[in-house]
Amino acid sequence: MVYGFEAIRDLPTGVHMVATTKLTYEDYEKLPEREGIIYELDEGELLMEPSPALRHNLIRQRVAMELTQFIRHHHLGAVVEEMDFRLGLDTVRNPDVAFITADHLKNIDPDLSPVEGAPALAVEVVSPSNLAQDTVKKVRQYLAAGCRAVWLIYPSLRLVEIHDAAGVRSLTEQDSLDEDKPFAGHKFSLSLAVLFETDLQK
Repeated sequence: MVYGFEAIRDLPTGVHMVATTKLTYEDYEKLPEREGIIYELDEGELLMEPSPALRHNLIRQRVAMELTQFIRHHHLGAVVEEMDFRLGLDTVRNPDVAFITADHLKNIDPDLSPVEGAPALAVEVVSPSNLAQDTVKKVRQYLAAGCRAVWLIYPSLRLVEIHDAAGVRSLTEQDSLDEDKPFAGHKFSLSLAVLFETDLQK
């Protein structure tokens, strides 16, 4: 069953929880904010994730930094971290990093959340606690809502998966992430060896 708002406040911060009773988007909007908990709405199911670990955060920050420099240089839009996007009637997702095109930004109220519609690019850093079927479903939701590409980063495997209309491609730390589809033909490059070397100080 879905927990009441007071019960949600009392849940321990290290818990990964799925509510089994459907919520509407209007119910989701009324949820109380809680430090250390990230909410998502998966076709009416409330998902609650604890704040990510250090490795997850460092990789997310590095990707966001590299993308931000690239996007600003080419004046393509904006890069955001952990922002809610409404992908469907009762689906709200919170990618680790997202790229929003300049055209999309024109139709967004900067003071409101979630953003209506999918980002052009969604980047998810996949934690060991994330179930494979949940990750696959999330990718499908992003692409169905209009995302040009989804990047899944697996720190423990030192692997990146690129999902787009052409299918799925896997890259290892020996490769470079070279992509232009989400960026109107402008080529973004990031060495995965550098990305994974800087995830933790050695």
